[in-house]
Amino acid sequence: MFKFLTKLDYLLKETFLGLLRGGWMNWAAVSTVTVLLFLFGLSLQTSWQVEKLLNQFGSQLEVSVYLDAGRTAQTLEPFVAQMPDVVGMEVITKEQAWTKLVKELGISDIEGATQQLGENPLVDEIKVKARNSQAVPILATQLAKLQGVERVQYIDEAVKRIAQLHRGLNWITLTITIILTLTAIAVTTTTIRLIVMARRREIEIMQLVGATSAWIYLPFILQGIAFGLFGGAIAWSFISVIQQFIGKLLSNQPEFIQFITNGLQLTHTQILLLPLILLSFGAIVGLMGSLFAVRRFAKS
Repeated sequence: MFKFLTKLDYLLKETFLGLLRGGWMNWAAVSTVTVLLFLFGLSLQTSWQVEKLLNQFGSQLEVSVYLDAGRTAQTLEPFVAQMPDVVGMEVITKEQAWTKLVKELGISDIEGATQQLGENPLVDEIKVKARNSQAVPILATQLAKLQGVERVQYIDEAVKRIAQLHRGLNWITLTITIILTLTAIAVTTTTIRLIVMARRREIEIMQLVGATSAWIYLPFILQGIAFGLFGGAIAWSFISVIQQFIGKLLSNQPEFIQFITNGLQLTHTQILLLPLILLSFGAIVGLMGSLFAVRRFAKS
């Protein structure tokens, strides 16, 4: 146990000294990783927020089901309620719809208007709320197949645009992440190589006294991981400040803006998950960059 602690103490000291000796080269690597993780974290958070917001809007997108003449909504309610994508429904009888229409037309004598037409020309309607925006088209198809349904209406174009927006954001996030990840790995590799070359004489002495390659180069690998962790911590702090600023900015806005603001709020799980993802991603980028840097020197 004592031997292990001694080795660990040596590795940590060498890693810390390496970070101090690197100077501005270290900051070049850390700043690159910070930019990568900041944009990645911002894109990931935005993707989460948009997905939640779209689902929130999706639950507001209703499928209007119009029944055949003479068919009552009560006969179809049990079948609609059993559908997995249904989160709620509202029945509007033809009497309710007719009363509302007559009032909107400014006619005070509802019975007289009904007698002039001979009967109520409207039909029962069921407004069905979908689980999310993606489920709306599937749900509409299922509802249209029910016996007694005359037609089904929903905002088809809006649903398609919502889905396209979400897919587009995911592709943009993936593209930015790949490009900046390669850049961050390249900068980290170059920085670690310069640090190794600057300490080339010390490394040669360690090799002469019998130190193994793993023991010599492990501190440099730990330095690369430290670059990633520092970058992740800085990126997360920037994202947190921006999130708080936007939250305060939208806190005293009208009701519709408040609806959007609620959709932009992350869940407790996402709030805890975001820094863990950034730190882990940063550590992986730093590890890969440092491994690429020391691989050539370890073989020589």
